Amino acid sequence: MMRTLRSLLFDGLLYSWTAFCVIVFIPTLISRRTALWTNNLWAAGVFWLCKHVLGLNYEIKGRENLPQGPYFIASKHQSAWETMIYHVLLTDAIYVLKKELMWIPLFGWFLKRLDMIPVSRSKKKALQDLRQMLQASDDAVQENRTIVIFPEGTRSKPGFPGTYHAGVAVLYSHLSIPVVPVALNSGLFWPRKGLIKKPGLVTLEFLKPIQPGLSKQAFMALLEERIEEGSLKLYKKGLVHVENAEEDHATHP
Repeated sequence: MMRTLRSLLFDGLLYSWTAFCVIVFIPTLISRRTALWTNNLWAAGVFWLCKHVLGLNYEIKGRENLPQGPYFIASKHQSAWETMIYHVLLTDAIYVLKKELMWIPLFGWFLKRLDMIPVSRSKKKALQDLRQMLQASDDAVQENRTIVIFPEGTRSKPGFPGTYHAGVAVLYSHLSIPVVPVALNSGLFWPRKGLIKKPGLVTLEFLKPIQPGLSKQAFMALLEERIEEGSLKLYKKGLVHVENAEEDHATHP
């Protein structure tokens, strides 16, 4: 019952905080720099709520694997959690995201001002979206921004592999910069479906970079191998903590 109440409270506060930011800070849309300030403030507030309302914190591993020069991130996708965390971990992240998000009133305006890279699910617009993604990616690299892409395209169930799409390979071949795979276990605590969010410690790990020069097939195989093996390891580690927490709750309700 307590987890349900905390989850309901968190959702209410999350929507309220988001509405507050996009309404009160509309003037910051005057420039990308000021909009970025609002975005970073919003993300910091979200993770404050995670910690103090849900009891959900996080740890970051593998920072030493982040290259000094340009690179982009290919991240495992299990929940909404990782769609926000890179705003905290990176100075100026640029996401490859669903075009539909750009249509959300006010919120979508900020996404556009931050030059996020929209892609649609329509096969008819696939070629056009691909060209726009590559051009926007070139611009991001020139501006020293870090691109974040979720190769699965949608959230996968913790402990199970997702389906990896070829868009990340096209980006890899086009940019010719290192790719940092990311493993995580966020879905254990913030499920892709359902209301209840669990307290605990999400682990995100930056894995060994994949250097440019591989064929698309070799790259995709290596990327999936690293992300899935790393995420499965973190899943098993996190599962132990979840089970222990459940036992403690049952013993001390």
